[in-house]
Amino acid sequence: MRIRTKICGITRVEDALAAAQAGVDAIGLVFYPKSPRAVSVAQAEKIIAALPPFISTVGLFVNAPRAEIETLLSQLPLDVLQFHGDETPADCEGFSRPYYRALRMQPGVDIAARAAQYSTAQGILLDAWVPGIHGGTGERFDWSAIPDNLAKPLILAGGLHADNVSQAMQQVQPWAVDVSGGVESSPGLKDADKMRKFLYAVQMKNAQRCDGLG
Repeated sequence: MRIRTKICGITRVEDALAAAQAGVDAIGLVFYPKSPRAVSVAQAEKIIAALPPFISTVGLFVNAPRAEIETLLSQLPLDVLQFHGDETPADCEGFSRPYYRALRMQPGVDIAARAAQYSTAQGILLDAWVPGIHGGTGERFDWSAIPDNLAKPLILAGGLHADNVSQAMQQVQPWAVDVSGGVESSPGLKDADKMRKFLYAVQMKNAQRCDGLG
């Protein structure tokens, strides 16, 4: 199985194109005003328009009002929604788009039980838990704490970069890996060389997996 890749927090056309040229499967656009990676509708429109075929666009939201999301979807052709706040299953549904539910690996929380509540999700994204911060922390969590009975495909996030993504793929065997801070020069500004190295590491590990070597 080929493990897919998503680069989140894209804010510039040139970063989106560099990610696409390096072989990314999806990019994430953050619609959370408190994030240093937040984009406006106008920014997102330019980024999406510039993308070549077969690159999925994921819109990330944190406790956004339903009307706000619906308005944005009337303006932008997003492929998937990603909910990163306190959204209930009902909050995530009804937008005529598939969605991912991001869950933070908070100590004492039954992640498998929480994930099971989102039966209509296309996938579950697991990220590090940092109090008061909804993702994009650059922190890695203990991969051995991931339950092996998740009901949905796993998207692994949190503290990934070119030097540890191969290990993450080997140990966790997720459906996809998601990176943001690990390929940046500063928050919101991607580094083309870091993106290439990250995606190359994923591609090399995928090749090993196909050859039965890892």
